[in-house]
Amino acid sequence: MMSLPSHLKKYIVEQDNQKYTPVDHAVWRYVLRQLRNFLKVHAHESYLEGLEKTGIEIEQIPKISDISKKLEKFGWRALPVSGFIPPAAFMELQSLGVLPIASDMRSIDHLTYTPAPDIVHEAAGHAPILVHSEFADYLRQYAQVASKAIINREDLELYEAIRILSDVKENPESTPEEIKSAEEDLAIKSKNIKNISEATLLGRMNWWTAEYGLIGDMKNPKIFGAGLLSSVGESRFCLSDRVKKIPLSIECIDQSYDITEPQPQLFVAPDFQTLYRVLDEFASQMAFRQGGILGLEKIKIARTVNTVELNSGLQISGELKDYIKDPQGQMAYLQFQGPSQLSYKNQELQGHDKSYHAQGFGTPVGFLKTFPNHCPSELSNEQWQQLGLSTGQKVELVFTSGVQIQGSYISRVVKDNKTLILSLKEAKATYQSRVLFEPSWGTFDIVLGSSIPSVYGGPADRKAFGDVEDFAIKKVKAPTITQKQKELHQLYQEARYLRENKISGPALITGLEKILKLQNEKFPDQWLLKLELYELSLIHPETHSLASEILAELEQLQKQNEKFKTLIDDGLQLAREL
Repeated sequence: MMSLPSHLKKYIVEQDNQKYTPVDHAVWRYVLRQLRNFLKVHAHESYLEGLEKTGIEIEQIPKISDISKKLEKFGWRALPVSGFIPPAAFMELQSLGVLPIASDMRSIDHLTYTPAPDIVHEAAGHAPILVHSEFADYLRQYAQVASKAIINREDLELYEAIRILSDVKENPESTPEEIKSAEEDLAIKSKNIKNISEATLLGRMNWWTAEYGLIGDMKNPKIFGAGLLSSVGESRFCLSDRVKKIPLSIECIDQSYDITEPQPQLFVAPDFQTLYRVLDEFASQMAFRQGGILGLEKIKIARTVNTVELNSGLQISGELKDYIKDPQGQMAYLQFQGPSQLSYKNQELQGHDKSYHAQGFGTPVGFLKTFPNHCPSELSNEQWQQLGLSTGQKVELVFTSGVQIQGSYISRVVKDNKTLILSLKEAKATYQSRVLFEPSWGTFDIVLGSSIPSVYGGPADRKAFGDVEDFAIKKVKAPTITQKQKELHQLYQEARYLRENKISGPALITGLEKILKLQNEKFPDQWLLKLELYELSLIHPETHSLASEILAELEQLQKQNEKFKTLIDDGLQLAREL
């Protein structure tokens, strides 16, 4: 498998299996048992097969390295990350056949649904469905398209607000004031969205397919979206009549979503081929395929680092400040602000990095009046000589758009028999009465091309360009474990020991009574631990009387706390089926 580009390696973390507590493993076991029980009937047929083929077991949180070894058989691998990573990084990893798996584990308070990415969502949701070759190929193709999407500055601000809110909500140490503040900040950022970007629209498509997609017959669809496959509550709710089912089409991009609430509608694809069709239909509308004025207008609004690719193959990466059209509506001049990069075939050209073009970059685009039917990049040496190009000689270049340039020739950058860059000193460029370049600004590097076939998100050579704003890196803070929590973890571990070692007879009775006594004294609300004890008490006849006692305590917990009712009922049902 190929190694990762250096700019992506910083998102990869070590999965510290020692950090998972006995409570974490108990939560994993509960969720996986519930999911397997429900999804064996209601998920796409490849799901249970995928759990087995990716080595995802029920009893304990898996090692991501083990999942990766299994996925390699299907052309993928898995790598651990911490919480949210920027969308651009996530998509680039997937385009390389890498499934990023959040190594963090949801808390018991968010057992059926977590506001933050975790190993249940990605390992038990995304990984199993990758064994279906058609869907896996679609996901990689989607990622390749998404890596070209233009993202707006407002999107980045919204992404950061969502990340902060999810981290705050998942952190048990967060105060109500911190949660309220994060919610208010997200509401403000959401209202600030004035223009819906390509990245946002593709995000919606991903949400309604890979995350919350249904497939098959409209009247009896199956689940294939990872958000549903990893959520006990939503996997059930989504198939009820309370959720409207809509045939999947490109119109799904018009439907926004709320990550904090169950979805009132879902889209149903008749088959995986429909995903390809919808994706291609949207991709045909994107700037990376259309280019031209449409693309330029999108990145001007975006106020982020993007790339304009000329028909010569020359790529300009940076933040587009403005552009000029001639009276016929054709492109005349591009002006970038801030650090800019010049590349060819996605490789930064020597001497044209963002430190050299730190203050921005401007260039004419179009045909020269002397050769109006030839792209300037394709002019021969003889044609350049006709224009007077020799070292130190003064030249005048007049474009059909009306842009005029005077200066002294320095050099040309030629690749594949095409002139990509023409450099002048003591140069001045004007358009009508507007000055575009002054001699005091230094060397004028003119990139040559007569049209703009493609405009897309991010720098052409991301590795050479370095970090951009959408690649901010954050790590989930490890929670502080108190002495009391350590005592609780010990009780969960003792219950696990009894189960894994198949303890029976007097030793089982003694062990269960000890754990139950300590729990009732110190942790009376720990329904999941009591549920595990009940499950153990049902296995052997000698502990059936104890089972009745534990069941009564569980039923009392259900009466005391409504949110426990369904969770306990679901657990009791599976315990009785053992």
